Amino acid sequence: MKRLGFIASLPFALMALPVNADAPPVSAAYNYQEMQYEVYAGGINVVRADMNLDFRTKGRYSMFFDAETRGFLGSVVPWSGSFETRGWAFKDGRRLPELHESIAMWREEREVKTYNYGKDGSFKDLTTTYVGKKPKKETPEKALVEGTTDALTATILVMEHVSDGGDCNGESEVYDGKRRYKLIFRHQQFVMLKKTRYNAYGGPAVECTVEVEPVAGAWHKKPRGWLSIQEQGRDRGMMPTVWMAQVTDNAVVVPVRVRVKTAYGTLFMHMKKYTSGETVLKAED
Repeated sequence: MKRLGFIASLPFALMALPVNADAPPVSAAYNYQEMQYEVYAGGINVVRADMNLDFRTKGRYSMFFDAETRGFLGSVVPWSGSFETRGWAFKDGRRLPELHESIAMWREEREVKTYNYGKDGSFKDLTTTYVGKKPKKETPEKALVEGTTDALTATILVMEHVSDGGDCNGESEVYDGKRRYKLIFRHQQFVMLKKTRYNAYGGPAVECTVEVEPVAGAWHKKPRGWLSIQEQGRDRGMMPTVWMAQVTDNAVVVPVRVRVKTAYGTLFMHMKKYTSGETVLKAED
């Protein structure tokens, strides 16, 4: 069951990418991209995920990501969840969230976390809602939230930095409702990927590793969740790795492949389908 839990949590963990806060604005700021991903364990599709990135409205941005277990895993671990962020896109390249919401479903249990931010980058409050319970609103102490951002905005910023010709070295701090952590992004190399029966994309890409470093909050003495997965990979000489590529000319790069090595085997997340305007890519099968 531990292995099943790791697989189910993978798509959400992958969204916690780091950010280079000084990244310049991307050359094409207004676009819309849709991606479909599938996570494989031992060649078996165990999770499906969808993501869209929207810059069509001037001065605004939004990003949405959802995932759910499927097949045998879905029958024993009936899990689904989503992330959504809406925010302000400034001409100087800054991307500041206005609202970030995460929803997690486990059997009949549903948890919704809503994070509210100010246009000056301040953190306003966090509201947590459970089925059948009164919403709980809280304002975390500044040591946990000051200067942080949400995971999707951090993802957008690093993708834009790479889109403008930069590498993926950088770091930032994110607040997830309980913990503050530093995300360290390390550039590995530029590579050429081949389209396969699993992945719709073939072409140039940037290969990067991601490392989580606890800063403050409710961290356990023994690594759990994503931190545990990361350390399992480190012990085996393979840190979590993401490949990003510019699938449509002048558009923001997007994740096209992810690899995570654990004590229970290696997991891959592949981009199964991509759509942006007239550009449509599909995996061979």
